[in-house]
Amino acid sequence: MPIVLDVAQYILEQTGAVSTWKLQKLVYYSQAWHAVWEDTPLFTSRIEAWANGPVAPELYERHRGMFVIREVSGGSSGRLRRNERESIDLVIDHYGKMNGQQLSDLTHSEGPWQKARQGIEPGDPCNREITLESMTDYYSSLE
Repeated sequence: MPIVLDVAQYILEQTGAVSTWKLQKLVYYSQAWHAVWEDTPLFTSRIEAWANGPVAPELYERHRGMFVIREVSGGSSGRLRRNERESIDLVIDHYGKMNGQQLSDLTHSEGPWQKARQGIEPGDPCNREITLESMTDYYSSLE
């Protein structure tokens, strides 16, 4: 199974440099939709419901302090299978035209992020997990 860094690296190879906000949200949507379409997670790393939307802390550690990112150290797109790349490509096709703020706003309007942040004030820090179950329940209902 690939790791979150592999997924992020593949996204960057397809999109070119993007904001770290946008990368985090594309990684999140890749995980969610791949789980819906393939009935298996894309990676095992945790995704948390931070104030500005879903964040994979393991990926965040690689780009902390950056605004734009071009590559992910430790990530290798070569570890992705064809069906995994296809899922990511579909996510990029659908969400890739949006900027980081638009993607953040979109995630804020959706059930998985809202559920994980239940009882947390807007803007307050939060490290609660957005579970794979929450993602698959919500996004499978949109198919």
